[in-house]
Amino acid sequence: MLRNISIAAATLLSVVTINAQKNRNTQLERPKLVVGLVVDQMRWDYLYRFYGKYGNDGFKRLLNTGYSLNNVHIPYVPTITALGHTCIYTGSVPAIHGIAGNDWTDKETGKGVYCTADESVQPVGTTNAKTGSHSPKNLWSTTVTDELRLATNFQGKVVGVSLKDRASILPAGHTPNGAFWFDDSTGNFITSTWYMNDLPQWVKSFNSQNLPEKLVANGWNTLLPINQYTESAPDNSSWEGLLGSAKTPTFPYSNLAKDYQTKKDNIRYTPFGNTLTLKLAEASVEGEKLGGDAITDFLAINLASTDYAGHKFGPNSIEVEDVYIRLDQDLAEFFNYLDSKVGKGEYTVFLSADHGGAHSVGFLKEHKIPTGFFGEDAEKNLNQKLKDKFGADKLINAIDNYQIYFDRKVLADSKLELDDVRNYTVKELEKDPTVLYAVSVDKVQEASIPEPIKQRIINGINRQRSGDIQLISHDSMLPPYSKTGTTHSVWNSYDSHIPLIFMGWGVKQGESNKEYHMTDIAPTVSSLLKIQFPSGNVGNPITEVIGK
Repeated sequence: MLRNISIAAATLLSVVTINAQKNRNTQLERPKLVVGLVVDQMRWDYLYRFYGKYGNDGFKRLLNTGYSLNNVHIPYVPTITALGHTCIYTGSVPAIHGIAGNDWTDKETGKGVYCTADESVQPVGTTNAKTGSHSPKNLWSTTVTDELRLATNFQGKVVGVSLKDRASILPAGHTPNGAFWFDDSTGNFITSTWYMNDLPQWVKSFNSQNLPEKLVANGWNTLLPINQYTESAPDNSSWEGLLGSAKTPTFPYSNLAKDYQTKKDNIRYTPFGNTLTLKLAEASVEGEKLGGDAITDFLAINLASTDYAGHKFGPNSIEVEDVYIRLDQDLAEFFNYLDSKVGKGEYTVFLSADHGGAHSVGFLKEHKIPTGFFGEDAEKNLNQKLKDKFGADKLINAIDNYQIYFDRKVLADSKLELDDVRNYTVKELEKDPTVLYAVSVDKVQEASIPEPIKQRIINGINRQRSGDIQLISHDSMLPPYSKTGTTHSVWNSYDSHIPLIFMGWGVKQGESNKEYHMTDIAPTVSSLLKIQFPSGNVGNPITEVIGK
């Protein structure tokens, strides 16, 4: 009798074991957490230009243990922030996903539109409506973060963090658990009622630490002795902008703490803005328990101080070099944190950029490289020519994103045809020695413009939101507002050639010089997670990264 019971028990145990093994074999394998790191205005060459100053656990860990794609380009113009973040997470282009710029002009009303502004939502965590009333309502396509939420029946969590509203909101998609950005009026991170009606306790606790004030308390000096910054121009260069109350663009910035009290956005232009953002990212891992179970979560992080410093000081400044050296240390600490909290090899990271940045005009002139300023008083001068020709005043409503918008009301009131005005304007623009190409957006396909410029114009023109004429300037011609520091927007490699490195769960080690595009990031992540591609995706998975 006892023998029969033992045999039955053994049989039952065997069945349970086999069934458990089957369940394990059929369980879909995914990382616990995906972390998207988008370094604002990071040129590809920064990976190697400052390589000798990096430690082993930040950028070098990515390069040495991950898979680096060395020939990745942005497949559209203009190359600006909102478009870059949207493209990375949708696998799509402005012509499809609807984000036509940081700002654009509504052709019917003539009013300016900010990409994430939404008067139908209320700020949360601040009383500043302009800062807090934002949402992803203008985004037409789904994101890879949306698709993860859908694939997991909204059990997988998604959080977006950035100093910038647009760089938190657009990557996090339409359905995240939260998107948080920095409020210059309070020095706190905030959100809007699109996401929630009150800040989570973990965000309130983070804000209560007053970390920004602590980070800037001792000012900003170089991390290394200043004579070691051999990759940069002299500290006091004429083409650098000024930070806060500083009289010269030179280290140390001893007044930073006082300047922060006067105007809290001063932290954005320093390496401490990146430190602050990564600390918020860590707090989100703790607060939302990201990577805490078998259901994949997603943390979308934008490191924006690299962009602010680039705009202020230019790529060849000691300030920018110091920002990257310090970011390298911050990334090392962040990766070590993820190792201990989520588990080494249990999470997947990708690092990329929303765009690059041009060398400063002053720097290029010093080295006899062709450069200059593009479009000085263009709107005023063109409107005068159009008035002389057609008798109507202010036919051009705006010039933005290297695009010209004509005022529909003025055209209608003056009984003028858009094509007549547009064709005349193109001919006038072609006389400008700083203009490489000017083309009506409805005639790009037939225009004598070489690839890849032609296709990038087509990809970047949104029929409902973009302008009427696309301008392409000569190489290294910057808009006049960039008399100091730098900017970005164009097709050239300094703006369009971006880093892309994958590391961690499911990623091979290696590198490639094959051509890829920013649109390939989202489908690669989607393939890794075995989820649907975003709805507007036009990219392809980078199979050599994930080995399939």
